[in-house]
Amino acid sequence: MAGPRYGFWPAQMRGESAMSRIQGKAPIEDEDATVVGIDVSKATLDVFIHPAGTKFSVCNDQRGLAGLTRRLAQVSPSIVVMEATGRYHRAAWLALHGAGIKVAVINPYRSRRFADVIGRLAKTDTIDAEVLARFGATIRPLPSEPPSEVMAQIGEIAVARRQLVAQRVMLEQQLSETTVEIVQRQIEARLALCRTQYDELEATLLDLVRSDAHIRRRYEILTSIPGIGAVTATTLLTEMPEMGSATAAQIASLAGVAPMNRDSGTMRGRRMIRGGRVAARNVLYMAAVVAVRWNRDLAAFYGRLRQAGKPFRIAITAAMRKLLLLANTLLKEDRAWSPTPP
Repeated sequence: MAGPRYGFWPAQMRGESAMSRIQGKAPIEDEDATVVGIDVSKATLDVFIHPAGTKFSVCNDQRGLAGLTRRLAQVSPSIVVMEATGRYHRAAWLALHGAGIKVAVINPYRSRRFADVIGRLAKTDTIDAEVLARFGATIRPLPSEPPSEVMAQIGEIAVARRQLVAQRVMLEQQLSETTVEIVQRQIEARLALCRTQYDELEATLLDLVRSDAHIRRRYEILTSIPGIGAVTATTLLTEMPEMGSATAAQIASLAGVAPMNRDSGTMRGRRMIRGGRVAARNVLYMAAVVAVRWNRDLAAFYGRLRQAGKPFRIAITAAMRKLLLLANTLLKEDRAWSPTPP
């Protein structure tokens, strides 16, 4: 199954149907309903139609997508399942969605684990397509809504910005360790380029946010919350598109800040956070560190936990969760934060 590692692309571009793990499964009344699996690569799309067992391949280009759409329209699938593969799956996703065919874009990790469970250890494009079709028939994931063109661009820029930050941190570490003058000069030049490119990306990203009234409104609501700045807001917009429509429990689980049970038999363990979207959780951490200093309500909440003996890790995670739930509520109610309740 081709494409970059999962997590490289923001949730808006991955089309991750993680809500299906929380809300339940998509309603497929007929257990023998047609489900299609598509294994995506740069050049081809390998297709498997379940339960008929039909398999074929098309080119991953405009002509191939037109033929794929016509052929699938004839069998009326209840769902088409494909993996998130960065930009390679987007054209097929948009073409099928535009034709009224429901598509679920899933985490490659989930489909690989499913393949292991059903004993499909071999891995070819045809086998992967069949695994995806069987995954859809068994798990019944919810369809994914493709992002708008503006949101897709914001997502790409947010990823590029994140990469520049990681590169800058690496270069700063190298600069602190080298003693050779020429190496120092070259690292400093690359650091200067990183800063320039970061500023360019930031300016372009904000222009895109302002160009769309709906996105601009969501951005303004998020940045009205003390502790949430431009970077956190744009990251949450791309990584957590469900914000404003999901429940508190759902959004906390998607971000990976919901405590999970670790109980089995007579063993009773501590509640732990696990899973979730790493990029969103990382910016929430930094936002919470700021918010517990400048957000009066969150500072009081965090202080009570620390006074009760909670370690920093648990208290700051609780603050992250509270900050995320506040953002989710404000987006749902379409109102900006205010120091006094409405």
